[in-house]
Amino acid sequence: MGLANGLTVVRIILIPVFVTLLVYRRPTTALVVFLLASLTDTLDGYFARHRGDQTRLGAFLDPMADKLLLTASFITLTYLKAIPFWITAVVISRDLVLMLGAVLIHMSGGTIHPSPTWLGKASTFFQMLTVLAAMVMVYIFELPAAAKPFFWITAAFTTASGIQYLYQGTRLLNPPGPREPHEPPLVR
Repeated sequence: MGLANGLTVVRIILIPVFVTLLVYRRPTTALVVFLLASLTDTLDGYFARHRGDQTRLGAFLDPMADKLLLTASFITLTYLKAIPFWITAVVISRDLVLMLGAVLIHMSGGTIHPSPTWLGKASTFFQMLTVLAAMVMVYIFELPAAAKPFFWITAAFTTASGIQYLYQGTRLLNPPGPREPHEPPLVR
């Protein structure tokens, strides 16, 4: 296992630590752990690209680690009333729809070679930023209303990326068929 995959595994291991710290009301330490987990996301991508440390395992684990971290964060922060339910529903619903779409494509005999789009990356970025903003605004500054703009921006990017991925998925389910030979029109 290379350095990039090792950092991804560290991020996965930090998830229960982060959730436990939040639930037991240690928000400042939880914030540090979340920042550390986010840093491993940045570093594993850097090492994978710049040091030739890309693997099939990493291509699977990295987005899975992101999804696990963000899902756990949104659910826990919603449970603790730091994030409203509706934004958590948007984030998780998009991921569930995409997973169901991937299963459908697989079951229909198609193959998926997922590659993140800029909208998908922006969505992940804003989801992480929303978690950070909610934690900082609710637990440190005690100004929960200040986090609301982050919720709306995240909802917009998450929805847009979901629509983009759905469009790409429908193209995989309905590939263009072979072209019909061109027949000249009948002349009367």
